[in-house]
Amino acid sequence: MKKLILVWGLLLGGLGWGLPQSKAQGVPEQLSLAKEYLRQNEFSKAEALYSKLIEQEIQFGQVYPDYLKTLLALRNFKEADKLVKRAQKKHPEVPAYAVDEGRVLNAAGNTGAAEKKWAQVVQATTPENVYGVATAFQQADMLEYAEKVYLRARQLSGSDKTFAPQLLQLYAYQRKTNLLVDEVLRQVRNSAVPLAYAQNMLQNTLRDEESLSMLEQRLMTAVQAEPDDTPVQELLIWALLQRKDFGPALLQTRALDRRTQGGGGRVLSLADISLRNKDYATAIEGYTYVMQQYRTGELYPIARQRIIKAREEQVKNTFPIDKEKIKLLAQEYETLLQELGRSDRTAEVIKELGELQAFYLGAQEAAMKNLQEVIAMPRAQPNVVAEAKLGLADIYLLRGEPWESTLLYSQVEKTHKEQPLGYEAKLRNARLSYYKGDFELAQSHLDILKLATSREIANDALDLSLLIIDNTGMDTSAAALKEYAAIDFLVFQHKYPEALGALDKLLTKYPGHSLTDEIYFQKAELQQQMGQFPEAAQNLQRIIENPKYDILSDDALFLLAKLNEENLKQPEKAQELYNQLLVKHPGSVFVAEARKRLRKLRGDKV
Repeated sequence: MKKLILVWGLLLGGLGWGLPQSKAQGVPEQLSLAKEYLRQNEFSKAEALYSKLIEQEIQFGQVYPDYLKTLLALRNFKEADKLVKRAQKKHPEVPAYAVDEGRVLNAAGNTGAAEKKWAQVVQATTPENVYGVATAFQQADMLEYAEKVYLRARQLSGSDKTFAPQLLQLYAYQRKTNLLVDEVLRQVRNSAVPLAYAQNMLQNTLRDEESLSMLEQRLMTAVQAEPDDTPVQELLIWALLQRKDFGPALLQTRALDRRTQGGGGRVLSLADISLRNKDYATAIEGYTYVMQQYRTGELYPIARQRIIKAREEQVKNTFPIDKEKIKLLAQEYETLLQELGRSDRTAEVIKELGELQAFYLGAQEAAMKNLQEVIAMPRAQPNVVAEAKLGLADIYLLRGEPWESTLLYSQVEKTHKEQPLGYEAKLRNARLSYYKGDFELAQSHLDILKLATSREIANDALDLSLLIIDNTGMDTSAAALKEYAAIDFLVFQHKYPEALGALDKLLTKYPGHSLTDEIYFQKAELQQQMGQFPEAAQNLQRIIENPKYDILSDDALFLLAKLNEENLKQPEKAQELYNQLLVKHPGSVFVAEARKRLRKLRGDKV
């Protein structure tokens, strides 16, 4: 009995093996096998399966795309032509098949006939099928014909506003910058697309200096031709800000504010942006305009306060720092408080005065009193209170009371969790641990901060983290870093001569140490702040010329260029260094500012 079952099994198995492969398998298996053949470029095998499968009407739509691809790969243009015509006959309403007919003609070398066919498809576009026709061309990677479809449909509609988003996306994707700018100008004037959408398209497409310059020139010409065109002027202001041309942006913003009687809000906002980007002159000019034009408005006290802050930042970043100007700024804050009173509305002014007293005038007791007054105000803005706590914590650190400092830093971390001020507090806690030489604790803070939402804080955390990691591999390295951290604390205390002397001793004590580039850069920054500009330039040159110090090369190049521009009064040398930065370090964070300064030195006019 067992033998009989075995014989029948062999017979049935033999019959199965004798059947053609396609008969033995179901349709899903055949489709899968055909796709695999196509993937492996075994086109003949794929064609043998697809030619059978295409005959089953229910499978036609599923089989068609890959079968056409297979036939074109085999250069079997006759069968490919039959296939697309059959598809058109079955589904005349589907534009993709007419597009495919042109593709077959083109592949067969009949380019003229192909282009004629595609032109017919475009011409036959109607408002009802425009999206289907354009999509068919896009899926065939024929974006220029997709453009033609939308332009044809726009012509039929009789309105320049139609299909604006689609055309903008096509121009942006293809990097057709001139056409993109044309369309943006057209649609912004028509209010067919939101200004933010147009800005996004431009920002994603115009990334190189040449394109941004072209955009700026086109927008300037458009504004000059139609000075009352508010959306285009707003777009010009945005374009100028992309290139960090804050001065020209302010000119346009003031003109727009006057013409629209805007109340000064735009100008105040632009002055704030300029201040954050350290363009103090433009910030001061913007705040001055608001104060002069809106003396009785609600923005006056805000501009009055911020102009002092802008002057303060300007003085603190003009080296060597003029102590007399610092005293005058403190008097301005006191005058403003007498004018406006000491309340939650002027809490920020009191805080700014306190920080100036602590770090630049040596008046720690008066500073602490001012900051504690802000912290005790029940209705003061939470962010201002938190900033006052950070300032007070810094003063405790200056006084040698780190436990009080870390307590205040931790309070701000808790009240402003996952916010920039909370991250700033954690960064200051990390620096406190670093100053004390507790690198492990500092690193635990920094590991969290490297993921901070604020790019500036994340970058600062990463820099300090890398400094610790790179210099704690050996006992001698850790010892050198502890001494370097103690010098950093002297810098924090504004004890620049002592810090400079300690850095020189460190260079002698640890010759060729991995900290050498950091030491040279720290020396250069201190010498700049003390007005020793030639000496600072020499130390920066040491970094630039040594390939071992590549990690700080772009920082050194930028600072050396600034020294030559602002302090050594060598504009040609500054231009050369800015150019060197752009060529050697195109991904540097200093690129945008270097380009702006280079344009100014060359005398480029906006």
